[in-house]
Amino acid sequence: MQIEQIYKDANALLEGHFLLSSGKHSQYYLQSAKVLENPKIAEELAIALATMIQAHGVEVDTICSPALGGVLAGYELARSLGKRFIFAERVNGEMTIRRGFDIKEGEKILVCEDIITTGGSALEAARVAQNMGGVIVGYAALANRGFCQRVGSELKGKLTCKLPNDVPFFALADFEFDIYEPTECPLCKLGTKAIKPGSRGN
Repeated sequence: MQIEQIYKDANALLEGHFLLSSGKHSQYYLQSAKVLENPKIAEELAIALATMIQAHGVEVDTICSPALGGVLAGYELARSLGKRFIFAERVNGEMTIRRGFDIKEGEKILVCEDIITTGGSALEAARVAQNMGGVIVGYAALANRGFCQRVGSELKGKLTCKLPNDVPFFALADFEFDIYEPTECPLCKLGTKAIKPGSRGN
């Protein structure tokens, strides 16, 4: 699948001056919600990701996604794999699993995001699931921002990747964009203001 073209066709590969959740700045931003608003495309992407996971022989009981960004991708992946789906969410800044979701001791959990950058949110959700008795068997995303090494890619992970090296990470494509500290951002030096994705119609 031509994942980059799918994002472009959905106007989901944005160019501008963006403030990322990490606090850093970038000229590009992947807006997966624009891709996933089309149920047929969401299904096709999830099937491709599920096929990759199954080919690797990973046994999964439950898909868990951090809200809000990972929920649609995780649900579609769970549907493709025929597995249960739950999600983690922030309450007063802390990731938690609530709403009556339970995890049995030894339950095999795969954490799914829409986009993995450094994997921070995915790792937070994984830790909550582990504390409830789950065993993390993998991480997955529609797209990899290039900080973590995914299964089947020659792209090497960076030191800033937070995902563990002993658990497989699956994604459909790599997207490598420059990311800047605010004090070193060339876009700021040009006088433009970084906007948080999701604001001003983005």
